[in-house]
Amino acid sequence: MSSISFERYDEEFLSLTEQVQKSLTSLDIESAQSSSSAESDLKFALNLLSQCEDLLKQMSVEARGADNADTKKELLHKVRVCKAKLANLRDDYETAKNEIERMSLISPSLGPSRGNGAGSHKERLLATSEKIKSQNDTLERARRIMADTEETAMEITTELGRNRETIQSAHGRVREVSGLTNRARRIVQNMSRREVQQKLVLYMVLAVIFIVLVIIIFNL
Repeated sequence: MSSISFERYDEEFLSLTEQVQKSLTSLDIESAQSSSSAESDLKFALNLLSQCEDLLKQMSVEARGADNADTKKELLHKVRVCKAKLANLRDDYETAKNEIERMSLISPSLGPSRGNGAGSHKERLLATSEKIKSQNDTLERARRIMADTEETAMEITTELGRNRETIQSAHGRVREVSGLTNRARRIVQNMSRREVQQKLVLYMVLAVIFIVLVIIIFNL
């Protein structure tokens, strides 16, 4: 059942990522500062990316819940591939967004009357924007690393839990086998003692018969 749900989520994820790619590809960066459609396209792409993240979380849950080890390994590999694809789309989105903001800063909307002062102001704004972009990229990469690390830790913890259950079950079987072995050893020991006892009784009977025969012969 987990595999079926995973495939459904995977198909929806692929459909959304294709829409994100088309939305980002359709952006006209050169005319974005004068076009109101650019902002709506970016918002639409951001909304799709958010839906992709939600789907990815569901896919991760379904993958970790798979009972078969081979199936679980395959599904987790697909999740990692989808994560990488989503990360690339995030980078494309941020690049397009920052480029549009940059183009809006260097546009001639301030007019030539402000001369060098306006140019210097725009340069400072552009430098500030680039600095903020670099910081945001660094924070975004750190957030992704933390999220990946957290999910990997959860997967390892789940796998360790299952391994512990397997080991405990194996220990239980070993104890059962050890108990059966001890019981079998006691049975063999009892059989050996009975065999010795039977032999002693047999020897005693033979001795009595021999003595009786000797007495009969001497009486004759």
